[in-house]
This record gives sequence, structure tokens and C-alpha cells, in this order.
Amino acid sequence: MKLKKSDQQQLWVEAQRRCRLSDEAVRMAKELGIGPRSLIKNIPAPTQQWKAPVEEWVRDIYEKRQRKASRKKPSRTSGAAPAAEGEP
Repeated sequence: MKLKKSDQQQLWVEAQRRCRLSDEAVRMAKELGIGPRSLIKNIPAPTQQWKAPVEEWVRDIYEKRQRKASRKKPSRTSGAAPAAEGEP
């Protein structure tokens, strides 16, 4: 079931309000592909004191993904030497 754009936007607004997320955390969650319903489901209950707040959880996942992506990219300085200019 595909939601209308306005319904989807309302879900994001509700998730931002209920999870106490900043605009930046919402952007990060969207980049990661985490939906608004998942964010709401991950709100820690009072008995789950071990669980991080949703904003902190999203930021942790985002940072880990960024670190992993930066390690994956090959650096341009290493590897094969560039072809010499002026070769026929």
C-alpha cells in the first residue's frame, strides 16, 4: 500500500514530534532508509533504560555508516601510477 505524499509527510511530522527529533536527525533517518513508523517503534519504554533515545540511535547508525563508507572508498594516491603525458 503506497501512501500519498501528504500522508507520508504527516507520518514524518508525527515521528519527529513523538521521537523529539531535530530536522537533521530526520534527514539522516531518511538517508539511511529508516521509515517514520520504525522510528516510532524504537521509542524506548520506561522499562528499557538500556535503550538509547531515538535521536541518539539514528546519529550512531549514521556515523557508523559514514565511517564504513569512507573506509570502503579507495584512495586516489595509492594504486597504479597514472599514464605519463605525451606517450603515443
